[in-house]
Amino acid sequence: MKTEDLIFYQIYPKSFCDSNGDGVGDLRGILSKIDYIKNLGVNAVWLTPCFKTPNVDNGYDISDYRAIEESVGTLDDLDELIEKLHENGIAIILDLVANHTSTEHKWFKESRKSKDNPYRDYYIWRETPPNDWQSSFGGSAWELDGATGEYYLHSFAIEQADLNWDNPKVREEMKAVVDFWLARGVDGFRCDVLDLISKDWKKNENGSGPRLHEYIRELFDGYTDRIFTVGECWSANAKNAKLFCGKDRKELTTVFAFKHLCVEKGRFHVEKPALDEVVRRVSDWQLALQEANIPATVFFENHDQPRSVSRIGDDEKYRYESATLLGGVVLLHRGVPFLMQGQEIGMTNSRHNDIGKFNDVESMNFYRANVGKIPEAELIEKINFGGRDNPRCMMPWTEKTLENGWLAPYTRQSEINVESDLRAERSVYGFYRELIELRKNEPCLTRGEYIRKELTPSYYIFERAYEGEKITVVCNFRTETPFAGVEGRVLLNNYPEVGETLKPYQLIVYKN
Repeated sequence: MKTEDLIFYQIYPKSFCDSNGDGVGDLRGILSKIDYIKNLGVNAVWLTPCFKTPNVDNGYDISDYRAIEESVGTLDDLDELIEKLHENGIAIILDLVANHTSTEHKWFKESRKSKDNPYRDYYIWRETPPNDWQSSFGGSAWELDGATGEYYLHSFAIEQADLNWDNPKVREEMKAVVDFWLARGVDGFRCDVLDLISKDWKKNENGSGPRLHEYIRELFDGYTDRIFTVGECWSANAKNAKLFCGKDRKELTTVFAFKHLCVEKGRFHVEKPALDEVVRRVSDWQLALQEANIPATVFFENHDQPRSVSRIGDDEKYRYESATLLGGVVLLHRGVPFLMQGQEIGMTNSRHNDIGKFNDVESMNFYRANVGKIPEAELIEKINFGGRDNPRCMMPWTEKTLENGWLAPYTRQSEINVESDLRAERSVYGFYRELIELRKNEPCLTRGEYIRKELTPSYYIFERAYEGEKITVVCNFRTETPFAGVEGRVLLNNYPEVGETLKPYQLIVYKN
């Protein structure tokens, strides 16, 4: 399958579908929903980590790269899932967490035993902290380990120790992990915080070190022409994207860009970004990667990001309209679109009033660091707005909540669930199906040039052009806007009609 034809659906295994009633989603549950995934129209799945883990960071703290977490299933289950997805024309990529392991991993358990242990240099140890680097989850990134009296580096939770990629044995181990999963039939990888694997000690920067690109090439050596890889590289931008993804680089297929999420003030800063600024950044990324001949990634949601309808749309009066508009922005641009489970039914953020309802390690650390400094209600509101539990709660298949789930139930499940949406007159899932079908059927949308036509504080118009054909997409923002119309036949409209004004969050697609 060509890169430009891929449409990804991200699955968070613990939260997708619980097949045995133990409160945890599992691989058998995903197997039971393949028809649902196929009917949506997507042709690729990104499976977040389902490997052996103590679950400090919900799977991103891996204790065995080749074993499946017992609560999620077995290796045989994953083999069957890979096979069944392929039978249905759906590719699958796994999360490759290469920067760090769990402190429960065999390598780290050995590493901490003594300074001369063969695994000692698998991790980054110092007699004293050499800098003031901070963990992304709060506090110092250096943790004193009592066994040897030295500090190890952890860019995230204390229980997530950074691997020492300058050690060739570590690179061999991670290359073997890639070999193992490709031999089992996976089609590629989403690479977690990949730009952190090389540290820049001279510039005192945790990431984007001088050997980063060398390490990426070594990791995927021999595979780059036949697998799909996407890097979570927070340092990636319009200027350096070609270093990661240039055709001659033999590194990654593409990278995620995060600037359009407008989180410069932090994930817990309660402020909805202006939609025109959001799409301006999406558009700038489109133009930059088109010029570089790289497939752009397009997304609003993933396992780390709050629900887009709540964060940049209207999750009350215009939930359907803003959900479908944002879906159009993702699916009608150039490149590779990524959807998060639940996005296709317009899921919103949950709202809890009790800190005991939250699970995410980053949110809990933020709470502990600020309790007593920020009023309790304001602190909870910040976590409700930006916390990572929002996209991770159980997928609401019916209106009945799962009270014994590993995470507090989705607070709007009685109203927003798959069963209700599928039978609704205005089904978000139904509109997503139409968007995806349109993308598959119109070469303009997979192979066409991206052209920004108009971008104002009120609306956004762009075109896709290919071999003499043209599709025009009109995206209105939060308020009603005078509209002179666009020449062409209407292919899709998330309102009943096209009038003299554009309605709030109206999306209209024309073929010219």
